[in-house]
Amino acid sequence: MAKFNGYGGGANMQQLMKQAQKMQADIKAAQQELAETEVVATAGGGMVEVVMSCDRKITSIKISPEAVDPDDVEMLEDMIMAGINEAMALVEEENERIMGPLTGGLGGLL
Repeated sequence: MAKFNGYGGGANMQQLMKQAQKMQADIKAAQQELAETEVVATAGGGMVEVVMSCDRKITSIKISPEAVDPDDVEMLEDMIMAGINEAMALVEEENERIMGPLTGGLGGLL
């Protein structure tokens, strides 16, 4: 008669450990891919461009000279904010695309 130790046996535990190690390696590779991926967002009809890496670091902001109106600084501030917010949304989409299959939809939390 076979013994049952309550843990499913040693062979199953080894298989679970291998699966966990593979998942950990896959997540690490996906995180590296995200760190190397950039998104580009624009605002104000292209007058402001924000480039952000998918590890949520802004790598550049470009502002068209036409966007700089000393009498309307608030509009430029709004365009910059809109560009950053759009870049963040694009980053979240990339995170879900890359991490979603590995984490079951928890990509933004990792």
